[in-house]
Order: sequence, then C-alpha cells, then structure tokens
Amino acid sequence: MRWRGRRQSSNVEDRRGQSGAPGGFGRSGRPMQIPIGRGVGGGGLSGIVILVVLFFVLRACGIDPLQILEGGSGPANPQVTQDEAPGSQPSDAEAQFVSVVLAETEDVWNGIFQAEGQTYTEPRMVLFTDQVRSACGFASAASGPFYCPGDSRVYIDLGFFRELSQRFGASGDFAQAYVIAHEVGHHVQNLIGVLPEFNRQRQTMGQAEANRMSMRVELQADCFAGIWAHFTAQKGLLEDGDIEEAMNAAHQIGDDTLQRRTQGYVVPESFNHGTSEQRATWFANGLRNGRLADCDTFNNPI
Repeated sequence: MRWRGRRQSSNVEDRRGQSGAPGGFGRSGRPMQIPIGRGVGGGGLSGIVILVVLFFVLRACGIDPLQILEGGSGPANPQVTQDEAPGSQPSDAEAQFVSVVLAETEDVWNGIFQAEGQTYTEPRMVLFTDQVRSACGFASAASGPFYCPGDSRVYIDLGFFRELSQRFGASGDFAQAYVIAHEVGHHVQNLIGVLPEFNRQRQTMGQAEANRMSMRVELQADCFAGIWAHFTAQKGLLEDGDIEEAMNAAHQIGDDTLQRRTQGYVVPESFNHGTSEQRATWFANGLRNGRLADCDTFNNPI
C-alpha cells in the first residue's frame, strides 16, 4: 500500500507504555469479553433485518436514518475521562502506518455519508501495550483488536500484527489495513444502528442463536472493509498483491481455519465470525462495487 507521505489521522491516541489495568493483566492472561469486534455473540434476525431494510429504504427516499436512530446508537461524542485522555501522536513507522490507514477510512466514510446528505462521526483509535481500559471494560492484548461502541474507539496492540504474520500466516501491510478497516466497519454499524439493535437483542438469546447473528454482524464489517478497499484502489494507493494480502488475512482468521489450527477440529455451532470462505466472500462483495447495498448480510444467505 502506498501510504508514506499521506495524511495521518488526528484521531489516534498513543497509550503504549501506559498502565491500562490493575493486576498485571497481560498478553497471556484471559481476555475480557468485549461487546463487539472480538468474540461477540448475536442472534434473532427479525429486529436487525427490519432495521437494515429501513436504513436502505430511507436512504433511497432521501431521509436521514441517523436522525431517526439518534439516541439508539453509541455516544457520538463520548465524554473523555482522565484515563481516556489522548496520548502523544505516534512517531514510529508502524504507528504512522495505522494512522494513515485510519485517515483513509475517514476519507472514504466521510464521502459515503456526505453523498447521502449525512454526517460521519469519526472514531478514535487507541494504541496500547498488553492491556487497556475502555468503556467496555479492561482488555488484554490477547483479545486482539476490538471496537468499543461505548466510547466509539478502535483498540489495538500493534503486536497483533506480528502475531497475524508469524502465527497465522497473514503478512503484508494491506492485511493489517484490512484488520483496521474491519474494526472501523463496526463503527459504521454503530452509527447506522445495527450494533445497538444487535446488543439489545442478544440479551435474550441463547448462545447458538447469538453466534449465528454475530456471524452476520462480523461478515457485514468484512464487507464494509471491502468497500473501503474499493475506494482506496480507485485512489491508486494499492500495490500489486495488496488485495491478495487482505483476502488471505480474511481466510486465515476464519472460525474454521482458526479452530483447525488451535484444536485440530471444528465446531460449527460455535462459529461467531464466519468461516474463511464467508469472510473472504463478503470482503470481496464490498470490494467489487463499493456499495452499501451489497453488504446486507441480514437479508441474504451467508
């Protein structure tokens, strides 16, 4: 990806080296359950299906669904506590890269929302080491990158990218960009009301039903990442092999591939992010035309 010399986002908080949680809750500790982005549950199609259908219908009619959903999604401008105060802007190349990727997602989603007469509220990205405190609770780096709808922030320990390459065989800068774009996709879901409805419904769901709905939420975020890649390609920022890197990353972190690697067998009823094929397919759906309508995982087979 041609990223050097491009604008860096001003929405990055560098908390690396800060103490994020008490008790030495480090990389080998048991991760917290984060409401969305990693290890989520979900289920019960009806409410989310209706909401997504309404979103696309209202957009087509020139009505702003964000105004209708106001108050139902996570806080657009959350209060920043002392623990959440922004850190210094990153100066190392690895952090500068993710800052540029975040800036590129801002450009794409601002453009998409503006084209519909809407305003895109940009998320913040928090860089941390080993452990972090968010509005969703304490988490360790073992949780992996995650999005917290409670404070509209994407959290990532950059060590995850080394693990992605060395342990999971998904190397390359665009594989990393795909991960960031996926988490930003959850932020878009939060803005349009998908996440609030999902989190409301799953309180009354059984685990199997919750897992099925979680897959649809996660695959839509993959599709939104594909939309970002579509417009990034149009800007001439992609290099040979970039799309292949993203597709490989999507494949390597599919539930079935991960389970085979870690335990030697798969348990389909426990899937909550999607299979390797599903994740790559929905990323490709967004990439193909860059249209939100191609990312309706709730009304189409997955």
